[in-house]
Amino acid sequence: MHFDDQLLRYFGTTNFDSLPATTIEAGIDRMCVDLGLEEDRGRRFALWSLLYLLGAAPGLDVAFTEEADREAARNFMDLTDQA
Repeated sequence: MHFDDQLLRYFGTTNFDSLPATTIEAGIDRMCVDLGLEEDRGRRFALWSLLYLLGAAPGLDVAFTEEADREAARNFMDLTDQA
């Protein structure tokens, strides 16, 4: 999953700064639905990561059944918090 592709899919543009709040909320809602339906671990992690960056990610115990995925998410959170 490419970042720009995800922005286009869920928000209709790669220029995120120009989006109204209602468009962002609708895109996040669609992402949450897709996260709940996604079975591929990599795609699921990518969706969760973007949701995390947007401040809308569900808890790790909700998003991931595998401990390895939860640990990868913790590492992602630590890395983004340091940036």
